[in-house]
Amino acid sequence: MRYKPHDYQRYAADFIKNHPIAALLLSMGLGKTSITLTAINDLLFDSFEVSRILVIAPIRVTRVWAEEIEKWDHLRGLTYSIAVGTAEERKTALSRKADIYIINRENVGWLIDEMPFDFDMIIIDELSSFKNHQTKRFKALMKARPKAKRIVGLTGTPTGNGLMDLYAEFRLLDMGKRLGRFIGQYRNTYFQPDKRNGMIVYSYKPLPGAEDAIYEKISDITVSMRATDHLKMPELIMSEYTVQLSEAEHKKYSDLRQELVLSLPNGEVTAANAASLSNKLSQMANGAIYDDSGEVVPIHDRKLDALEDIIESMNGRPLLVAYWFRHDLDRISERLHQLHIPFSTLDKPDSISRWNKGELPVALIHPASAGHGLNLQSGGSTLVWFGLTWSLELYQQTNARLWRQGQKSATVVIQHIVTKGTVDERILKALQDKDKTQSALMDAVKAELEGCYGI
Repeated sequence: MRYKPHDYQRYAADFIKNHPIAALLLSMGLGKTSITLTAINDLLFDSFEVSRILVIAPIRVTRVWAEEIEKWDHLRGLTYSIAVGTAEERKTALSRKADIYIINRENVGWLIDEMPFDFDMIIIDELSSFKNHQTKRFKALMKARPKAKRIVGLTGTPTGNGLMDLYAEFRLLDMGKRLGRFIGQYRNTYFQPDKRNGMIVYSYKPLPGAEDAIYEKISDITVSMRATDHLKMPELIMSEYTVQLSEAEHKKYSDLRQELVLSLPNGEVTAANAASLSNKLSQMANGAIYDDSGEVVPIHDRKLDALEDIIESMNGRPLLVAYWFRHDLDRISERLHQLHIPFSTLDKPDSISRWNKGELPVALIHPASAGHGLNLQSGGSTLVWFGLTWSLELYQQTNARLWRQGQKSATVVIQHIVTKGTVDERILKALQDKDKTQSALMDAVKAELEGCYGI
């Protein structure tokens, strides 16, 4: 296929070529893979600045890089090798002669510890997966980072949990030049303690003016672009379908929240800490909970009833449903069987193909498996969140399976089934607040194309 880049795609490709260190904050659907491959192609065969490139990507996305190379005419000269599978399969793939070697992020440590690191350019697809400076993958890649003269970080969600995420991401890119070599240095310069218990600090908040100062520090190697700025995107409508617990159901919810223990006819549910409590309360808001023995205890059917109403209102039009807990999937499946509604989980190529062909009235998807590399926009334009996630990255990436370039509908609807007076409301607000922080970053280092290409 002939590659006809948008102006922003040419701008981004040139930015990579002109900056040995580059962070591209590209919203979903902007074609970050084709942009990066175009730059790689020129660096390999025009300026001869690189010869051996390593691409680190989520496991499901490793094939996407191969598909993009095979898709575009101007990339036909590129050779690649995908190093996934068993250790022997990975070794064989890395021993092949190729321009680009693609490996999943889980095997970065193995690659650096077990194999010679002779790559002169590193591409990190989903830089946000290296936001924790304490992980093995981060520490391993930091050891090899000085050996590569070029590095590119790609992500659409750089601050999924706030500005603290930026430290590790940019430490990996510039080895600490802009935000500091140590996390303590970064914290002390830009943050102050927020939630704490005596001397124990649980979270930090930016100091006055810190946000702008951070953005200024990274602006010279960073370019951000939003799909809404550069593509004709369908209208996005966000809505809530609120359900309410009965007094008895809400009392169970309140008992667990206040006492950390819920007594049930066949056992108890115990929340050991705040994280466990949040998880248990989220389960209850969805309608069921795992007791201490691992058995599922039904609490209510409010969300199932709401989902049934939404499906009926669709009048046969396809509906994508995001669930979080295993018992969500089981209970939704049971209800759909009772209603004789055909459905499938989108976890295999066959079910994904059926969805995109419009053969499934309802499809069920887990955000962790929907985050990257799935194109589902051909199958429908309405997504319902049966159960929410605290992760902004998973939330945005799942929404972007439908709200993206290539969506034929003029409108995409994202609906949230929210149980009133529960943690659901807090999760949704947290996602909205995190998105504001991320939007501020994207705006602060936004690409200025005016004048570059006559726009």
